[in-house]
Amino acid sequence: MNGVPAGVPVCYRHPGRESHIACQRCGRHICPDCMRDASVGFQCPECVAEGQRSIRRPTAPFGGERTARPELTSYVLIALNAAVFVALLAAGGANSALGRLLLLTPRGACEAGGGQVYVDISNATACGFAPNGSWTEGVTTGAFWQLVTSGFSHVAIWHIAGNMLALYFLGPFVERVTGRWRFLAIYGISLLAGSAAVMWLSEPYSSTLGASGAIFGLIGAALVVVLRVGGDPRQLALWLGLNVVITVAGGSGISWQGHLGGLLGGIAAAGVIVLAPRRNRLLWQASGLLAIAAVVIGLVALRVAELV
Repeated sequence: MNGVPAGVPVCYRHPGRESHIACQRCGRHICPDCMRDASVGFQCPECVAEGQRSIRRPTAPFGGERTARPELTSYVLIALNAAVFVALLAAGGANSALGRLLLLTPRGACEAGGGQVYVDISNATACGFAPNGSWTEGVTTGAFWQLVTSGFSHVAIWHIAGNMLALYFLGPFVERVTGRWRFLAIYGISLLAGSAAVMWLSEPYSSTLGASGAIFGLIGAALVVVLRVGGDPRQLALWLGLNVVITVAGGSGISWQGHLGGLLGGIAAAGVIVLAPRRNRLLWQASGLLAIAAVVIGLVALRVAELV
């Protein structure tokens, strides 16, 4: 016996409880513990759960879930860059042990000071016996992390300020139209493409740092998006042109190689995202982005094999 008189409605989940309130959606009776507020009256837990599953999340124009705060990802990237900047300053700059570990150096080198390199020494052990020898890890000696860490490393305030200001303005725009994960894919591919270009086009013993490759990639991606939707690209084109002038005028102090590689990587990644057909869009986009990443990694591997 449940203590409820015959004929009295009971909660469908708790048969021992008398209930005179019905779910507005399915009509089943519910007790106070099972009542869930609805726009009108109450609903049962199952109907609420089903309604939440059926709500379609807003999507970005080119697929991906639209994020409520598209600027948040850029803020995290800015914070990472700032943290590495502070760490490098505290360690002593680009020539510190931390700097030599993080900066992109295509070929590991035994430096003799004054810009001189022992070209016939290819490992840290032998470098330790060389006069004034100081070993710098490179991609050819296994420091593959430099392909990524160099893109978060800065030692000059003007350098990080310019890059982070560009990320502050460009990042949220690109994420707003592509979604968070696609934005991160564009950023990552641009960064790696810039590093790959440095591997091929820079001096093997040079060291490169900065997020400029990724930033140029975002400029390229934003241009692709604007052109795809029929917008006015003049402001972005002017921004790109100004950065090209700065790159050329900066001479050897600015890595045009990283800028070029990042720009091409960003254009390619964004092209895959915005040109993917609606049918099976995610499959097309994922396959295209993975293919670009594979090409970039393959180019790095070929260069390493050539330099070793």
